[in-house]
Amino acid sequence: APPTPRVRARARAMETWDSTTLATVKKIPLLTHKAGPRDGDAWVARLKEEYQALIGYVTSNKANDNDWFTIVSDKTGTKWSGKCWYVHELIRYEFDLQFEIPITYPATPFEIELPELDGKTAKMYRGGKVCLTIHFKPLWAKNAPHFGVAHALCLGLAPWLAAEVPSLVERGVIDAFAK
Repeated sequence: APPTPRVRARARAMETWDSTTLATVKKIPLLTHKAGPRDGDAWVARLKEEYQALIGYVTSNKANDNDWFTIVSDKTGTKWSGKCWYVHELIRYEFDLQFEIPITYPATPFEIELPELDGKTAKMYRGGKVCLTIHFKPLWAKNAPHFGVAHALCLGLAPWLAAEVPSLVERGVIDAFAK
């Protein structure tokens, strides 16, 4: 059977990614349950898929010596928190990470927050919310409900950290986060 329009659109989007990102994102399974926090048992099934995708992503990262975050959720799977880090010039910069799953998830992506960086870069909204509007949200919209937490971290937060941390280091505004 010929590929569906969604598969063709995803293939076109992937053509713009570097080979490492492409290889990484291909290892993250697409999610099949279209359910949000108010959907009862369907949400529980979606959470199971989310956890499986995250476990696979973390396992792959560790195998490739690319471990860069830890994350846990509350019992309901709606509030997530952890740490993320980025190594720049052999110095590790570590930040608190948090987000809440919106009621309209997975049609609407969640907002990734790095509260300690609030006000330190223009590419962030009030409260330390990472600006993903231009690059990531259109990608999410094209791939919802198949994208999940692991995809948002891989294709949203990771590139943001790679672009912003070196700039923040250069400006001397995150020295306190060096480990």
